[in-house]
Parts: sequence; C-alpha cells; structure tokens
Amino acid sequence: MKDVYITDFAAHEDRAITSFFVATQKQVRTKKDGSPYLALILTDKTGQVEARMWDNVPECIPLFEQGEVVKVRAVVCRFDGRLQLKVERIRRAPQGEFDLGDFLPKTTKDVDELWRQLTNYVDSFHNPHLKALLNAFLEDEQIAAALRNAPAAKGMHHAWIGGLLEHIVSLMGIADLAAGHYPEINRDLLLTGVMLHDIGKLRELSWTTGFSYTMEGQLLGHITIGIGMVEKKLETLPDFPPKLRLLVEHMILSHHGQYEFGSPKLPMIPEAVLLHYLDDMDAKMQTIRSELERSAAQGKSADQFTDWVRAMERALLSTSGFLADEAGETDKSEAGESKEV
Repeated sequence: MKDVYITDFAAHEDRAITSFFVATQKQVRTKKDGSPYLALILTDKTGQVEARMWDNVPECIPLFEQGEVVKVRAVVCRFDGRLQLKVERIRRAPQGEFDLGDFLPKTTKDVDELWRQLTNYVDSFHNPHLKALLNAFLEDEQIAAALRNAPAAKGMHHAWIGGLLEHIVSLMGIADLAAGHYPEINRDLLLTGVMLHDIGKLRELSWTTGFSYTMEGQLLGHITIGIGMVEKKLETLPDFPPKLRLLVEHMILSHHGQYEFGSPKLPMIPEAVLLHYLDDMDAKMQTIRSELERSAAQGKSADQFTDWVRAMERALLSTSGFLADEAGETDKSEAGESKEV
C-alpha cells in the first residue's frame, strides 16, 4: 500500500515525498530556452494531480511510458492556488513493487444494488420494443461486465470504476421524475436515451492501471461507437419500428447538445433536449460534490471557497459549510432565550 495519496498532499505541502502513481498523461514540452520539460498528470485512487519535471528530462523520458505505474520523488508545491508536484526523479515501477488497488478509484455505492435499480427501471417500461433493446444490452455478458466496471469519463465526472453505471442510475432517477412533470415526454424513450447515450464509452475508455482512451476511442469517439453498438443489437430485433429506431439514434447523436461540444446533431425532439440538460446537470453536480470533498481533504474550512475548478471555470462554496456558523449562532441565541424564560 502507498504511504502518500493525492488527498494527503495538503499535509505534505513544501515537503518531498516518494510514492507510486499512474502517469495518465505524459507530454514533452519546451521551455523558453529551448530545453525540454515534462508535463504530467499523475493519478491514484484518490484523484489526480498535475506534475512538472524541469531538470534531467532527456535522461528520464525513456524510463516510462504514458499509462504505466511510476515511482516518483517530488516536492509538493502550490501553483495558481492548486497543489502540484515538482518532480525530481521518476521511473517505471515493475510488477510486484506496487498494489494495483492503490490506483483505480471505485464507486462508493453497492454495484449490485445499482444494477438492480437499473434493471428495475427497464422492467417498468411499457414499450416492448424499447424494453427488448435495453435487455439485449443487459443480457449481453460482455457488455454487462464492462458496464459494472467502466468509468464515465477519463478525468471529469464519475471518473472511477463503476462510475458509468452510477451516472446512468442517477440519471434514470432524475429522468423518471422529469418525465412525470412534462406531459409531452415519452418516458420510455427518455430512459432509453439515458441508458444508451454513453454506451460507447465501454469501448472508448480503458481502465487497467489507469483511465485512458483506446485506439478506437481516439479515432471514433463514444458517440460513433455507441451508434454502432445500437445498430448491432437492432439487427437481432427485426420487428423494431423504424421511426423508433430513428429517435433512439438521434438521442445518442445529439446528447452533447451543441456542435462545439462534439455533438454531431442538435437535439430536435423533447426527449433529446431534456436528456442533454439532465446529463449535463448530473455531471456538474457530481463535479461539485467531488470538488467540495477534495477541498475538505486538503484541510480547507467548510466555509471557504474551493480552489479554482477548471471544469466549471469558477471556485465553489459549500452552502452547508457557509451557513454552519450562522446556524450555530442561532442555536446559541435560542438556547440563551430559552434559559432566560
């Protein structure tokens, strides 16, 4: 087991540490004087951190590859308000020198319970064609195994083992509520979009020693892959209505919502519009939750802003933390008044 995790860095600021990480990103960049430096993203099961190596870079470049577990000696420092590592030494860590369980964060939720909730949603469908399509995925042993383990992203929201399943089930619950609120929504179609919108990530992403993109993921992306996976399942369902097929595929193609976010099409049906916004909302709320937890792990007070959150282009503040002192004063005041009475 590692001695120092990324969430421990606040206690080690301005001190040297030696520990193991996965080099999830490795880039050779050039300093102003023309010499190279290494820009790295290092991860363990508690999160990820940016790292820079400024000296002895030519000698270290061939010592490890992106995606490998590395042993690092570095100083924990702060840059632009965020903790970072200044790497002094780095090398590939051979098998037997580390524990894989130290590097892959996992969902804190019960995967069996998440799976039960997902299948219950599908069982509740009234449309037999959409139910058959989703069951074709759930009953595929290879897909089911991957879906129970896949992250929802490489490094953004739900970036942990089981993250994609957790995201889908969370989104199913929100979508089910929203479908009951808006009468123009076809509930079964919306929930089908929820389950299938990111299904291509099962082949876009790799999760062995870290989270990375497969060659297929790099070249095609999860939207294109997802359409192919749906097409393959639909070949086994010859009675599937052509119009319904068109709508299901449109929801996958349009769920990113905007062209600049990689969406091949804009959402053009109510279910697709709603899916886009609910998907974005669930991702952002999980980002907020993760950043508040990270800030607390770094030793910040609950009533302080987090560091700058790049994914949301802002710092964040915990409502409960901010109001805690005010609530405490109110409690004291009420207790005092009660005592006087």
